[in-house]
Amino acid sequence: MTNSQVKATLIGGVAVLLWSSLALFTVLSGRIPPFQLLAMAFALATLLGFAWSWRRRGSMRAVWSCFRQPLRVWALGIGGLFGYHFCYFLALRLAPPVEANLLNYLWPLLIVLFSALLPGHRLRWFHLVGAGLGLVGTALIILGVETTAGQATAPLLGLVIAFMAALVWSSYSVLNRRLPHVPTDTVIGFCLVTALLSIPAHLLVEQTIIPTTTEWLAALALGLGPVGGAFFVWDYGTKQGDIRVLGALSYLAPLLSTLSLVAMGVRQFDGLLALSCLFIIGGALIASQEMFRREAKP
Repeated sequence: MTNSQVKATLIGGVAVLLWSSLALFTVLSGRIPPFQLLAMAFALATLLGFAWSWRRRGSMRAVWSCFRQPLRVWALGIGGLFGYHFCYFLALRLAPPVEANLLNYLWPLLIVLFSALLPGHRLRWFHLVGAGLGLVGTALIILGVETTAGQATAPLLGLVIAFMAALVWSSYSVLNRRLPHVPTDTVIGFCLVTALLSIPAHLLVEQTIIPTTTEWLAALALGLGPVGGAFFVWDYGTKQGDIRVLGALSYLAPLLSTLSLVAMGVRQFDGLLALSCLFIIGGALIASQEMFRREAKP
């Protein structure tokens, strides 16, 4: 790789570190309902995007140009950002946070599987083995919830929604690879529309909560990091860096995210959780071995 590619790949890798804190800050946001949290975080992400674009270009011309993108670009961006985060926040409200977070982080595995279905790609045996191991890890998570939770209906619904979040984000990421000509500044427009859509949805179905100091700080951290800056560095890294390296790095996110929740005392690390981590992360690594093989070639 050239120096510019290495730099872009490292910048994109920052998104993985930011996303590993998503579950922790979502849990710390406490009583803030999902739509209100979306509006708060994405409003801050929009302001961050404006400041970033102004500093890079010295004007807002690139930002305004993003509003001239085709409708399919807007549908993909808003559906990916709004749909994924709504499912994710809701899942962490309905299901045990650690288990829901692990299910959400099936998205690296799903990206590998979906990428194999793109033109010029095909499914190999290691894709199927990796998917099977991921399903085993998923089954262990559900088993753990049913045996530790007295009423399994709400937790199971939350786990289903967590899987939907993984499905939405993996679909968005793969389809976004087909739009290399769309500038990163367009992400600012996605964040803005997502914040605007969240406001009427919140007013219709939720009760506004005045956050505590901790909840305000958690929402601020979400807007600056995993629900803000991460989108811009990820977009830049995937378009200018090495997507294979970034794909491999993304498998660190579920491990770091789960360990952060355990470290904060949200859940104890037991044998069943360890097996779930092993199957999900191991399955993702096996399914992506083609990327590692290609990386080994000069």
